[in-house]
Amino acid sequence: MNRLGDQLSDVRLWHRPLMIMTAAMSALVVVASVGLFVDGRELMHQSVWAKPLKFGVSFVMYGATLAWLIPKLRRARRTMRAVGTVFAVAGLIDVGFIAVQAARGTYSHFNASTDPFDRIGQQIFSTGVFGLFGASLVVAVMLLFQRVGDAALTWSLRAGLGLAVLGMALASFITGWTSSAGSRTVEDAYGNPVPLVGGHGVGTPDGGGMPITNWSTTGGDLRVPHFIGLHSIQLFVLTVLALTFFAARIGWLRHERVRAQLAGVVILGCSSLFAITAWQALRGQSLIHPDAATWTALAVAAVMTALTAGLVVMVAHRNQLALRAEATRRSERVRRNRAARHDDRAPGSETAPTGDGHAPVGSRQAVPHHRPASTPPRPSA
Repeated sequence: MNRLGDQLSDVRLWHRPLMIMTAAMSALVVVASVGLFVDGRELMHQSVWAKPLKFGVSFVMYGATLAWLIPKLRRARRTMRAVGTVFAVAGLIDVGFIAVQAARGTYSHFNASTDPFDRIGQQIFSTGVFGLFGASLVVAVMLLFQRVGDAALTWSLRAGLGLAVLGMALASFITGWTSSAGSRTVEDAYGNPVPLVGGHGVGTPDGGGMPITNWSTTGGDLRVPHFIGLHSIQLFVLTVLALTFFAARIGWLRHERVRAQLAGVVILGCSSLFAITAWQALRGQSLIHPDAATWTALAVAAVMTALTAGLVVMVAHRNQLALRAEATRRSERVRRNRAARHDDRAPGSETAPTGDGHAPVGSRQAVPHHRPASTPPRPSA
């Protein structure tokens, strides 16, 4: 369909360790999906396999994105391959620990149990988090110094990875923001007490959240901006693909600058949503119960995004009409010039006499050649 589509389809060029990680996460998604129906164990009124399923889906999307992106970076190729491998290994360790804990029927996050396996696992899990964050940060910095495709794709990748790094950084502070309330004791899938230090919620303990996501319905939840930041890059790449697809059918979208500006509008809207949800969560407010200040911020962000998008489309359409008008005037001038040259070369256009019988001034009418009258022969003597 287009160059970007061809690059996305040629998976043989993608980063191999990250593709292995993505394949493993895909297998986990299948296993966890089956576990939701065949395993009745629960943690805080949610299936023990809900968290592995969510993490598996998330790492499939983000890992596949990095697997495609890293081979496109021309600078420091070996370093980038190493960074991608670090992310793949850290992802396998972290999500693997989450899956193992789910199989054991206990908690993977914030587990302060004295059990040796839990203690060692928490140390490894924490190390892996920094590996994921550091690898993403390095790739994001490298993108600032090189282009990948056209301007729309380059800026989409830069903004997407930037938001992903911010989302990871926000997630790393979850324990710091929420552990001030001290530890609490909950039950595992078998009814055994488990101490937890920290949580995802701000101003409220975990548990009893929204369906599927389990985001808090009674207080703030930093997983909301974390999710938006981590997966905004997929939205941005899909936006570029859509703009490239419609550029073959809409004239004003064929300009790279217009596509870059529209991609920037999507980046603006998603960045605003990330900032507002982070602000909302840090104030201890649930996503589904926004106050007047949150509604005002959302309205302002929506209006500004819509006005910017409308302005970009209007200017692009006006420029397209101006280009068409200029092309029409140019074509008309060429047609008139050709017609004038054709009239000048028409037969008889340069030899036709004027009405008074004389050749027109400046004409190149041929002067008739008059032979002198022959002298009659002289009579012989």
